[in-house]
Amino acid sequence: MERYEEIEQSITKRFRKEIWKMFVKGISEYEMIQDGDKIAVCISGGKDSMLMAKCFQEIKKHRKMNFELEFIVMNPGYNEENKQKIIENAKILNVPITMFETDIFNRVVHIENNPCYLCARMRRGHLYEKAKELGCNKIALGHHFDDVIETILMGMFYGSQMQTMMPKVCSTSHPGMELIRPLYFVREEDIIAWRDRNGLDFIQCACKFTEEYNMSQNPGDISKREEMKQLIKDMKKKYDKIDINIFNSVQNVNLDTIISYRKGNEFHHFLDDYGNKKEE
Repeated sequence: MERYEEIEQSITKRFRKEIWKMFVKGISEYEMIQDGDKIAVCISGGKDSMLMAKCFQEIKKHRKMNFELEFIVMNPGYNEENKQKIIENAKILNVPITMFETDIFNRVVHIENNPCYLCARMRRGHLYEKAKELGCNKIALGHHFDDVIETILMGMFYGSQMQTMMPKVCSTSHPGMELIRPLYFVREEDIIAWRDRNGLDFIQCACKFTEEYNMSQNPGDISKREEMKQLIKDMKKKYDKIDINIFNSVQNVNLDTIISYRKGNEFHHFLDDYGNKKEE
């Protein structure tokens, strides 16, 4: 058996409950794939997107739906070592990637305010353009369950708003294109366990900001997302289902108990129809 076949087998057997079923659940529950789709599976080179690529290959084998896949890698300016590691991992995993070049890292390296946000927006724009060039109507990103929970808390603590990372989104800047997140229910700890069990080594973010962070001697130098990750970890020591409850809080919103909210461009306030309601 080839190594990539053993890795594939681990997804559907050893990690069937933790990864495979959660991947299928996300796709099914949120109707991420339809017949006739051509999906650009966007690979950053990290553990999440590489696992997503393998899961897509597996579900494609089942042929329950008629869809096509393109595995694309955008090089935003990786150093040669990281670039080669992505190429080698793709060979190990038997993922036929298409790599294209951009200069995003050089364009945002001198930005002082929100460089990571700008980098993410620029990356997504390039991914949409490449996917469209390849005839795709969807792009798939490797965000997982923990990313969703962390986003909810970051919005509350630092954005003064209640929001979440959606499982799929129709692009407003690229008409006819859609973004999907098939790992929506997969936990990061299970992705790490899959990686380690198969002896795989993937790149991290690999941008100049990450390199500077890794070289920093200041223990207080931590990103907001890492801060949320640590907070959730600490809270789970007291109640192990805290992350599930955070997720369920954005599924069980009672608008009758919300002071105000927005839907599109419309703003709603509880006082708008306050006099027409009676206390239960």
